[in-house]
Amino acid sequence: MKADASPAEPDDAGVLHPTYALDDTVHQRVRLGILSITREADQVEFGFLKNQLAVTDGNLSRHLKVLENSGLIAMRKGYEGRRPRTWVSITSKGKRALDAEVQALRRLVHRLDTGGTSS
Repeated sequence: MKADASPAEPDDAGVLHPTYALDDTVHQRVRLGILSITREADQVEFGFLKNQLAVTDGNLSRHLKVLENSGLIAMRKGYEGRRPRTWVSITSKGKRALDAEVQALRRLVHRLDTGGTSS
């Protein structure tokens, strides 16, 4: 890509820079972590996510709300014994978004490894 090109402008070969395909909703570190962890299991408990991602309750709640509002995760509230719990699962849309993010990151790494604009 030319240095003076706009972020959405293709390079001379007609290819957008791989970072253009990154999704800001998914790419944020905590949200990427939530999607990655929930992709590995049917559902994950709020406290497990909090511990794995080393975030506060409030911080995790805000990120979960963004993902839920985007349709990338589903949340279910209930009880385990007498203790209230929140379980989080990734949706089909969330799986597709995570897959697209991983592919964009792979293209970026490939580009950096090869030092060129090949995709």
